[in-house]
Amino acid sequence: MHVASQVETAALAARLAPLLRAGDVVLLIGDLGAGKTTFTKALALGLGVAEPVTSPTFMLLRTYPTDRGIDLLHIDAYRLEGPIGMDDLALEELLESGFAVIEWGDIVASAIGPDHLEIHITTPDGDDEARTFELCGHGSWSGRLERLQ
Repeated sequence: MHVASQVETAALAARLAPLLRAGDVVLLIGDLGAGKTTFTKALALGLGVAEPVTSPTFMLLRTYPTDRGIDLLHIDAYRLEGPIGMDDLALEELLESGFAVIEWGDIVASAIGPDHLEIHITTPDGDDEARTFELCGHGSWSGRLERLQ
């Protein structure tokens, strides 16, 4: 799915927000500067997160309450030592009351269960705002993505 601007990125995130529920994992995959944090900020807005969303690069994990009564867990896997580093976050316990959006999700994908959503973000050359989002639903996400259209 091609978007031409940050406004269209926000619209995509707003359409995805109602599909998220406790226990979900969304893996964001893309190069540096692809827009992983920008997409997460837009998703948080669609979920009613009141506080500013910032990159969790140095903290690894930030938690934001949503207006739906579940937490948005914003994780940056870039500095984790692969899938083994996910054990230190106790993600399974955290997912009981929230859902996770994991930047650099390809680093930890093998540690994630069969039910997750992968979002691959690419940027066309020479355009600062346009992005291509490829959404790949695994397990229960396959059926839910049909509602995104």
